Amino acid sequence: MITAIQKWWPSLFEEHFIEKETDMKKFLIIGLGNIGEKYSETRHNIGFKILDEIAHEKDAKFETFILGDVATITHKGKKITLLKPSTYMNLSGKAIKYYMNQESIPKEQILVVTDDLNLPFGTLRMKAKGTDGGHNGLKDTQIKLNTPNYPRLRFGISDEFSKGRQVDYVLGEWDKEEQKSLPERVGKAAEACLSFTHAGLANTMNSFNGK
Repeated sequence: MITAIQKWWPSLFEEHFIEKETDMKKFLIIGLGNIGEKYSETRHNIGFKILDEIAHEKDAKFETFILGDVATITHKGKKITLLKPSTYMNLSGKAIKYYMNQESIPKEQILVVTDDLNLPFGTLRMKAKGTDGGHNGLKDTQIKLNTPNYPRLRFGISDEFSKGRQVDYVLGEWDKEEQKSLPERVGKAAEACLSFTHAGLANTMNSFNGK
């Protein structure tokens, strides 16, 4: 009898904990931006800034790995990989596809966080799919994933630039008025990202879009 229990218990113990780990649903949240100090406070790097806020809230640290800086957190029973690609904006899809494959995460469980010229400053809009809207990071992601159907969170940076000055605008730094509101807006965006992982896309859209 004792021998039978000794044989049976380790197997049960192992199966229980393997099952627990496997059951933890995994997500990948990607913040788009450009690496380097000169880009850190630019409008185009809002994706990096939002991921930094999530990591700060969760007391997590980014480490440099292949194709990006990565931090891993848990939130309400979900394992979340935070990724800031080091490929520069125009090749963001390469890093996204790599980590989706490495972590076996389907496209429905990724969230790409990016800036959007077509939204007023600080406005949030989460969608299940969409066009690249002329955004090079989204364009490369669509090419690498071979689909426009993946969740994304757009953060409005407005379009207050004169004709022919778009590149200077998106690669420019926030003005003084924007800087005052930015911490609250970034915090709200970070909250939306985490909501996506536990409340789901539809509920998060209802709660945060346009807010």
